[in-house]
Amino acid sequence: MSKPDTVRFRYNQAILVAAIIAFVGALPLANARDYLLPVLLVPLAVAVWAWRAGTDADARELRIRALVGQRRIDWDQVLELTTDQRGRAVARLDDGRQVTLPAVRGADLPQLVAATGQPLPDAPAADTPGQ
Repeated sequence: MSKPDTVRFRYNQAILVAAIIAFVGALPLANARDYLLPVLLVPLAVAVWAWRAGTDADARELRIRALVGQRRIDWDQVLELTTDQRGRAVARLDDGRQVTLPAVRGADLPQLVAATGQPLPDAPAADTPGQ
């Protein structure tokens, strides 16, 4: 059995680069006094978040990944995919809740829907030969 195609949405990797630069920049401060050592945890947490956080989608489910942990949502639970006022993608669930999909923009919704294996509602019908 082949692995289903998974579409991955992640934040821009420039965030990861910025976190690494911030970590290097915080080293002199953290080395100045022992009680300032936890300052290094902030850019480290941002780097891990930038590397890990996002949304994965395949034909079976959505996986929402955060700094720690993940949430799985079956497509059966999703009533609607829409955008909020800021242009972020939101999934409305059958229990009335709304879940913001990390790293997915409104422009990415067609790609997200295509990951389900279902045809897009606005997709034009394929031209048949002889017409």
